[in-house]
Amino acid sequence: MPPPRDADSGSEDDLDLDELDPIVQSPNDPRLNSSVDSANRRTANGSTNIPLQRLQKYGSSRLWRSRGRPGRAGDADEDTEGLLGSWPGQARGNNQLPQWSESEDQPGWNVSRRKYQNLNRQNSISQGRDTHSRRLSLRQSMQISDFVRQELADMREHDQELNGHESREVEVGQSLKKRFPTNVVSNAKYTPWSFLPRTLYNEFSFFLNVYFLLVALSQILPFLRIGYMSTYIVPLAVVLTISIGKEAVDDIVRRQRDAEANSELFTVLSFSDTARDGVVEVQKKSRDIKVGHVLKLEKNQRVPADVVILQSRLTELTIDARGDGTDASSSQASGETFIRTDQLDGETDWKLRLPSPLSQSLTLKDLQRLKITAGAPDKNVNEFVGTLELQPRQASAYDPHVLKENLADDNGGSSDLDRSAADRVISAPLTIDNTAWANTVLASSTTSYGAVIYTGRQTRSALSTSPSRSKTGLLEYEINNLTKILCIMTLSLSVILVALEGFEPSNKKPWYVAITIYLILFSTIIPISLRVNLDMGKTVYAYFIHQDKGIPGTVVRTSTIPEDLGRIEYLLSDKTGTLTQNEMQLRKIHVGTVAYAGEAMDEVAAYVEQAFATGAGRHESKASELGSNTKTRREIGVRVRDLVLALALCHNVTPTTDEIGGEKVVSYQASSPDEIAIVEFTESVGLRVLQRDRENIVLQSVSTGQIVVRAEIKDIFPFTSDSKRMGIVVSIASEIPGLTNTDELWFFQKGADTVMTSIVAANDWLDEETANMAREGLRTLVVGRKRLSQQQYADFSSEYTDASLALHDRDTGMASVVKTYLEHDLELLGVTGVEDRLQKDVKPSLELLRNAGVKIWMLTGDKIETARCVAVSARLVARGQNIYTIAKLKAKQAAKDALDVMRNQTESALLIDGDSLHLMLSQFRTEFITIAVQLPAVIACRCSPTQKADVAQLIRQHTKKRVCCIGDGGNDVSMIQAADVGIGIVGKEGRQASLAADFSIEQFCYLTKLLVWHGRNSYKRSAKLAQFIIHRGLIISVCQTMYNIAGHFDPKGLFKDWLMVGYATVYTMLPVFSLVLDTDVDEHLANLYPELYKELKWGKSLSYKTFFTWVGVSVYQGVVIQGLSQLLVGEVDGPRMLSVSFTVLVLNELIMVAVAVTTWHPIMIVCIVGTACIYAASVPFLGDYFDLSYVASWSWAWRVVAVGSISLVPVWGGKVARRMWKPPNYRKVQGI
Repeated sequence: MPPPRDADSGSEDDLDLDELDPIVQSPNDPRLNSSVDSANRRTANGSTNIPLQRLQKYGSSRLWRSRGRPGRAGDADEDTEGLLGSWPGQARGNNQLPQWSESEDQPGWNVSRRKYQNLNRQNSISQGRDTHSRRLSLRQSMQISDFVRQELADMREHDQELNGHESREVEVGQSLKKRFPTNVVSNAKYTPWSFLPRTLYNEFSFFLNVYFLLVALSQILPFLRIGYMSTYIVPLAVVLTISIGKEAVDDIVRRQRDAEANSELFTVLSFSDTARDGVVEVQKKSRDIKVGHVLKLEKNQRVPADVVILQSRLTELTIDARGDGTDASSSQASGETFIRTDQLDGETDWKLRLPSPLSQSLTLKDLQRLKITAGAPDKNVNEFVGTLELQPRQASAYDPHVLKENLADDNGGSSDLDRSAADRVISAPLTIDNTAWANTVLASSTTSYGAVIYTGRQTRSALSTSPSRSKTGLLEYEINNLTKILCIMTLSLSVILVALEGFEPSNKKPWYVAITIYLILFSTIIPISLRVNLDMGKTVYAYFIHQDKGIPGTVVRTSTIPEDLGRIEYLLSDKTGTLTQNEMQLRKIHVGTVAYAGEAMDEVAAYVEQAFATGAGRHESKASELGSNTKTRREIGVRVRDLVLALALCHNVTPTTDEIGGEKVVSYQASSPDEIAIVEFTESVGLRVLQRDRENIVLQSVSTGQIVVRAEIKDIFPFTSDSKRMGIVVSIASEIPGLTNTDELWFFQKGADTVMTSIVAANDWLDEETANMAREGLRTLVVGRKRLSQQQYADFSSEYTDASLALHDRDTGMASVVKTYLEHDLELLGVTGVEDRLQKDVKPSLELLRNAGVKIWMLTGDKIETARCVAVSARLVARGQNIYTIAKLKAKQAAKDALDVMRNQTESALLIDGDSLHLMLSQFRTEFITIAVQLPAVIACRCSPTQKADVAQLIRQHTKKRVCCIGDGGNDVSMIQAADVGIGIVGKEGRQASLAADFSIEQFCYLTKLLVWHGRNSYKRSAKLAQFIIHRGLIISVCQTMYNIAGHFDPKGLFKDWLMVGYATVYTMLPVFSLVLDTDVDEHLANLYPELYKELKWGKSLSYKTFFTWVGVSVYQGVVIQGLSQLLVGEVDGPRMLSVSFTVLVLNELIMVAVAVTTWHPIMIVCIVGTACIYAASVPFLGDYFDLSYVASWSWAWRVVAVGSISLVPVWGGKVARRMWKPPNYRKVQGI
């Protein structure tokens, strides 16, 4: 290494890097002072000295050569190498120096030059400064180990980023070195390699399948072999094939949908200095989109990944169609765009999205200067916290022969002030309003550019898609218990038969081998086909529901629980949009001294027209109607004007224009029907919202058609379910008296009375009037305002901006600032009452369900008075029924006293508010629910979504009864998912509840048919189907037992091979399964007598009583069929006895099915008659088992008739006698 050179020696182009780089210099090194002096002398001489960091910034090739360029030895290069050391990933030879390409990534080495500089700085400071050569030697010797340590840290950082545990920084349009998940949509449950292992594992997680697998495998052992192995393998194979085949078809369909989504083409901006405008549009498939890419999105195009909207421009067609240059330019500048989120959160209303002003004003090329800081991936689709930074402009590449003045000219001749602004990082907050999540759709006629921040499994859509809770019907639990009894019966019967021989079998086999053989012979007692038949039956029930024209649009999303629809004992219902239409209309306003409703709204319109008239004589006619302008009437007019103006300004509604049939149609888009109802009201009384964007609201007089108010939006505080209020700060420009001072600003706010009471100034009428409106069934909103000075707003804005830039607890901080500066001492302007009418046929539906024994709970977020009014009008509470109210409980003792009163109010309905409910659930959880479930009706108001779900879960756990929850909004999803049966209504607020539910309906009145008709039929049919399948297995096992007893307990099979397989499939399967078409009463009688539904809750159709009844019937018929066949034929074994026994066994099952049918269906006739014909046609092919010459004789025929009659007649006679002595309820209503 050459010795240090004098600072003044050499040419101006030869840089002494030791002197220029502060890393090398020690603060106490005397050479530092000489270097500074040298630098000063050079500056004075006009030479251009560039610090090392400046050289790196300009990317000088004298420090790092481009990849692939041959190195050249030289002093300058040696100095560079000595100072910077060997850069990772670079091969070094005799003639090759370290290389770094500004435009190329370093594969395998994730370290930036800045990070590497910092590392060298730390190393050099920690080393001794004895000599210059020793410094260089130590630095070079330490670089490898420190670099490896740094690389390991980067790898850990990569893993954390990949797992989504940390926030991320996204450089827009840049190739990011950190690894993120690929943007692949994958809804498939299996891979080609995992399909069979996983499906087989799932199937053999059922005990019955494992049992029959062991039975089949036992036939491999010679001492356990009874017949052909296929006799036992085929039934199991059929069951597995049906189940696995269904899974395969479903997964193939999912894969096809995924492939379509992943192959969809999107436009991605590629930044290039050689391209015109600096960008090139490239088409990429959805799966190739990466974090940092900039997407170009058009109208009706799906968003493939989570993006931050950077810019949005109206299409030329839209701008031309508007014709209003002011509105178009305003929308163009603000960049407003709308998206549809129905596929994400189920809400059908368009949502307004806005780019940050920081990015909206940039050119497309300058978008690559942006850096986005976003939080860790999160499943909350309604929240986002991030920061957008505009990085300084990159200076031109350094050339030592170009002076500083020329460099400035290359940057556009910008002034020192402009350059200081360009070199400063500018930050802006990002919120949910600046985002568009994956699977949303661009709805407006705009071209939007968005930067991808989350891809693949880290998108909101993927994270919020959680597998639904696997639901098992109550009938399946009951059948599982019966199956356990059958297993015990099988084992007991096997042991008894061996015990009767004194545990010394006649075949000389060990007693345990004999027991095992008997277990194999009696394996038919346990019905392997039961689960498959029930699953197929559920598919049939779902088809019936879907095809029912009386409940159009009904969708079955969970096909495993249709029988539970017939066992519902508790119905938990939302109010708004479920019992009501969620079609809002503002019916009443109150301004403190007077209320207006109905025809009196004409007077409100007159006040508004008078207040916003812009020319002489425009309101003379209306003024004459108002009578003399007394002071009182003028004050009322001002109050009405102020309230209507506040309603027209304080909202999130945006007017949109669409072309329908060649005509322009204006509609309002908002996140809530209440908001639209309020804006429609202001238009009906004369004040129309003409245009609204992020910056301005323009109001128009309906009567004159002139713009009367222009308001500049300063801040908006949107409504949330937690805050229950919405506010806005505006600066108003208008000719309205009292509002003409443009130096003053106004804060308007509206919200629920529970939160606004403490925000508005003291008054003596608010509580009374909100209670009056609630008793009329109206939803109330309280409206207030506050005047702000410029200084007040400046103080607020400063702190609010700081809070909005925080990455942690941003919402809490922002809410705290708003509360401190704005939300106190508001002037109370008035109260509005919005009507939400009951849905069609709600009253008769609730009355029918109540008569059917269903206890109904209404859980709503509305106030007590509104909930009471709706409950009475909807007949949720019976006529004349007492309503016991529990409200505003704070103390534990008060709650205990209320419980004591409830114990004596078992015939009353309960009305309880959210705070009292919370106290009850937290202090007296068991006591409260024990009493509440006994009440005929419960109304819980001011309930949060969490409380709704908690109540549903508590009722399920406490009663062990079937609970059904029904709702229509996103706040009902948790309640629906917590229920045994969740039903969602496709409502005005979207499809979120519908998508999360087990069943989706369009109107509440459809619920009665779903429960009373389809639910009842599903349960009755499945119960009967299960009993016949159990009977079919038991009777053949009893025949086997009789055969073994007659054969001196020799454990050998009676019906072997095809006879065994054919009996369970071809000869009996279709007739038994056709019972899923049976109905005991028609639909009219089911609705007319809802008491028929009430009896199902005791489960009498499939109980231990009915089970053991069928066991008795099976034992009787099995003993008769096998015993009489052996007795009448005169032989214990042989083809003649076998032909009689098996024929009677098949015909007995067919006749038993026919006797059990209540209402004949053509398909049932075809199944029974067709199966009998199939058996008759197959007899000639059963020569290996039957004596065909004997079958063709009358001797065989009369024996078959005799045995069959003795088997069937007593059973049929007993059934007829039982119907006559104690007829079931369905026979009573039929009059039979």
